[in-house]
Amino acid sequence: MDSDINIARKANSLPISEIAKNLNIPEESIIPYGNNKAKIDYSFIKSLSNKKNGKLILVTAISPTPAGEGKTTTTVGLGDGLNKIGENTLICLREPSLGPCFGMKGGAAGGGYSQVIPMEDINLHFTGDFHAISSAHNLLSALVDNHIHWDNTLGFDVRRVSWKRVVDMNDRALRKVILSLGGVNNGFPREGGFDITVASEIMAIFCLAEDLNDLRRRIGNIVVGFTRKNDPITAKQINADGPVTALLKDAFMPNLVQTLENNPALIHGGPFANIAHGCNSVVATKTALKLADYVVTEAGFGADLGAEKFFNIKCRKSGLRPDAVVLVATTRALKMHGGLSKDNLNTENLNALDKGLCNLERHIRNIKLFGVNVVVAINKFHSDTQKEFEIIKNSCSKNNVNVFECNHWAEGGEGTLELANHVVHLTKNSESEFVTLYEDKITLVDKVRKICREIYSAEDIAYDQKVEKQFLRFQELYGDFPICIAKTQYSFSTDNNLLGAPENHKIPIKELRLSAGAEFIVVVCGEIMTMPGLPRSPAANQIFVNDEGNIEGLF
Repeated sequence: MDSDINIARKANSLPISEIAKNLNIPEESIIPYGNNKAKIDYSFIKSLSNKKNGKLILVTAISPTPAGEGKTTTTVGLGDGLNKIGENTLICLREPSLGPCFGMKGGAAGGGYSQVIPMEDINLHFTGDFHAISSAHNLLSALVDNHIHWDNTLGFDVRRVSWKRVVDMNDRALRKVILSLGGVNNGFPREGGFDITVASEIMAIFCLAEDLNDLRRRIGNIVVGFTRKNDPITAKQINADGPVTALLKDAFMPNLVQTLENNPALIHGGPFANIAHGCNSVVATKTALKLADYVVTEAGFGADLGAEKFFNIKCRKSGLRPDAVVLVATTRALKMHGGLSKDNLNTENLNALDKGLCNLERHIRNIKLFGVNVVVAINKFHSDTQKEFEIIKNSCSKNNVNVFECNHWAEGGEGTLELANHVVHLTKNSESEFVTLYEDKITLVDKVRKICREIYSAEDIAYDQKVEKQFLRFQELYGDFPICIAKTQYSFSTDNNLLGAPENHKIPIKELRLSAGAEFIVVVCGEIMTMPGLPRSPAANQIFVNDEGNIEGLF
């Protein structure tokens, strides 16, 4: 069995100018980064404003397991399948973070014969967007400390500086640090820390901003600290909005690449899917909708985190309306949700599968709450049996949902033709009646309670007096903001070990975090790491450059 990276290297890729030409993007409107990737410039994006939008298809998944679900692979495979049946289709994905690439998750460019290329570039430095976001974030950090060092006219309480620093790497040693040691010339010593770049509020803003002016406005609204009276201090007050935006000017243009089958893909932005909203940039998605009849995009982790935030945050803020949802599952993952261990997934086990179907059914139910049509895609493995698929098919039938076996990992677009034809049929014959789960005007507490009860099937939420004070404070200033739940992706509960579809549990709220620029409130439930650590045997241990100068071990 060939590795992903070897499959990618054997691909017959086209010059990126040809991919752009097929989208009717003139050569002068792309900024090439070598021969196989490019950015699309602002003037061309603005010229598309009067064009009709295509159909928007969201790919999401069941609750993730170590068995794997293949959400990105399915997104790419479906995009190739739609193009293969003659539908002008563009894929929109997030950019991978270096931290997971060198940690344990691996990259995010798809797999097998459903990949985006150049795979090594996309998974490593790509066009430098994440480096620009890191630099922009850390410039704001430096400007905060510089303001405090020189007179502190805004009255920062050094105990209440809330803006950390970031680096795009898993590095647990940087979670908590002491800054400004070494004497008077180095500033005022205080406790600080680092988050991973994808957890930065600037990353979230980058992916929600409509244009450069909106980007600057949102950056200016970032709350970077508080006074002794607990009044917020913003980035605009220290004149940081202009220079920080300047560092993001080039990065803010969407990146154009291609699939193994030479179909176009925009890959842009990549906020964390549990601490933020986990979707690619609004500017990339809206550009794609003007360029293609179908746009296939994805949201991070399972539907309870990714799709919920796609609907309640990204769609709410941007005006996007999804036309259909593809819910990805694997027989292997469903058996894990039914109690089977990872070592026993390659053998038929109808009992475990039947027990695990509750997870799939819960996600189907949740997606229907938003008024969007849903179809299930089973990402096929060689060990799957026909009896297992029939059990899944019967479950979906009871929930009035169609299900298709997809073999895109092995066959590319050819392996998703049935799914692709059904998606076209669904969007042409059944109008989406999309609604968000809650209205802006209800209280922040009620928004959180509604998500937890409706999406997680929780009995209630639980929080202490400190969190209650945060609710009251943020309600007064930011009561119209949507909610961004930060919790484990592995369960509907906050307990990683509660697989399947737990009910009547309580969601404990540890703290609230304000993202005033991104315009949402992060509700931290349980233990969430904004700076992950490397595992005992990180993926980095297997990565090297061979004698021919090629990267090995990335996949």
